[in-house]
Amino acid sequence: MTDKRDLIVPPQGGVLRNLIMRVRLILRLLGDRRISPWLKIIPVLGLLYLVSPMDLIPDIALPVIGELDDAAVLWLTNYLFVELCPPTIVQEHVAALTGVHSETPADDIVDAESVEVTEQDD
Repeated sequence: MTDKRDLIVPPQGGVLRNLIMRVRLILRLLGDRRISPWLKIIPVLGLLYLVSPMDLIPDIALPVIGELDDAAVLWLTNYLFVELCPPTIVQEHVAALTGVHSETPADDIVDAESVEVTEQDD
């Protein structure tokens, strides 16, 4: 069983870079045919909430908190989408984005010593 901590996008050196990696991961997952169309609705609903005129907390009444609830809904929908996607598919896309491939399974490792063989003419 894979550890959930392996699924998190590794830090890339800054908030903006991490955000870009997360957006790229979500876009890759949205384009993957192995992901259920029902799951793909989750981030779309988050974006629709962001652009819709309806709001849980109106931006006019509480300007700062009104913006924070939009960001919270967007973050929550994207977080849920990634967490509900199959872990092996998420790991595959994270590895492709970061260039870090998962470790080789223990069955594929051969512990041996090398010996140089030279040809001798008799």
